[in-house]
Amino acid sequence: MKRQRGGIRTAGRLVAAACATATATVFVAGALPGRAWAAGESPYTFDGAAEQIDGAASSLDSQQLKAGQSYRDSIKKDGKLYYRVDLDAKQNAYVSVVAVPKPGAKAEYGDGIKVSLQDGSGTQCGYQEASFGSAGFTRPVTAYAARTIEPDSSICQQAGAYYVLVERTSKAVSTPEDWELEIRHLTEPGVKQTGPTELPENWPSGTPQPPAGGPQKRQGGAGFHDATSLRQGEWRSDIKPGQTLFYRVPVDWGQQIFASAELGSSASGDTYVGNALVLSLDNPARGHVDQDTVGYDGDPATLALDPHRPVAFENRYSSNSYTSALRFAGWYYLSATLSPDIAKAYGDKPVPLTLRVNVTGTAKAGPAYDGDAGPFKVTEDDRDAAADGRSGAEADRSDVMRVVAAAGIGSGTVLVLGLGVWTVVARRRGAA
Repeated sequence: MKRQRGGIRTAGRLVAAACATATATVFVAGALPGRAWAAGESPYTFDGAAEQIDGAASSLDSQQLKAGQSYRDSIKKDGKLYYRVDLDAKQNAYVSVVAVPKPGAKAEYGDGIKVSLQDGSGTQCGYQEASFGSAGFTRPVTAYAARTIEPDSSICQQAGAYYVLVERTSKAVSTPEDWELEIRHLTEPGVKQTGPTELPENWPSGTPQPPAGGPQKRQGGAGFHDATSLRQGEWRSDIKPGQTLFYRVPVDWGQQIFASAELGSSASGDTYVGNALVLSLDNPARGHVDQDTVGYDGDPATLALDPHRPVAFENRYSSNSYTSALRFAGWYYLSATLSPDIAKAYGDKPVPLTLRVNVTGTAKAGPAYDGDAGPFKVTEDDRDAAADGRSGAEADRSDVMRVVAAAGIGSGTVLVLGLGVWTVVARRRGAA
């Protein structure tokens, strides 16, 4: 929490300075550090505070990724890119990569990305692969690599330079255009005392009853950064062919998330479209957890993600990739993609989509971190955002307005918060 309070104090001083030099100014949300990206470049909403970076062909030429910062790059077909991270011997480290191909591009089974983290000797600390699977169309996919501090391990435990390798795999018949990348580096504090590493044999694996209360309208966002916040309930959206909608759900220690999706019926035909809807689940570090697909023939179609273990620190020691990804509390992300082939059979109009989300189990105290847990916790502000439906971007704007209010600025004053103020807030968001 020190980092948050310090950021607000710094922002308050910058606000005061801005007010002293300008009496009638304008706040420009798009004035962010890093490259200026053209509007309409992609239907995916990138983090506006992301900095441009160029991945290297060699590890020794790679540029450094700073913890808490987001970056943008692009990767060519069958490309390989290196980045550097400097790690200590105490904190766990995560580097996630969201690959964003152009919508509607052709993809073959196995097309996707692999993200790995290596030490200076080439030893692989961790990796994850993400692909489009059997759905033969492109969409945003995410994967991460982790360096985990483990008791009784000597691999990748030392302080020093480590290298992130991003590899793109594409078949010869796949669309060759470059893919945009959104890269994020996070650290997780070490624990003051190591707890159990063995997972309990028994855990609640039954699927709960659908949430009560009926459907509520809540349209999804267009990326991780502006994912719409949800709590337990039944949530109604409209999704267009080729579109991906993003949501986020706070899941605390000891809790489980269950999710299902239903496409509404159509009166426009009965043509069968395989893998028409893809539903994915990703963790707070944007590591992939699970996904499923369902076909569509104009009648209602439903899919449900498999039940998974409750969120627990010891999950990280599991050899099961699904369980290992459920290693910390925080915002878990759901994304739903509708196949572009739906437009050929049913037209380009939106299709009704309902998400049903259950969060079960009593929240428990987290591990005794040796420092602020950052994004790996659930706060009262998070629960409020989930209740109100605020996205991450809207929550950031609320933070800015709290800074303005703390500075004692009247509501009638028109204010420009310059790059300095926005940088403070953007860094605060990235770190926490």
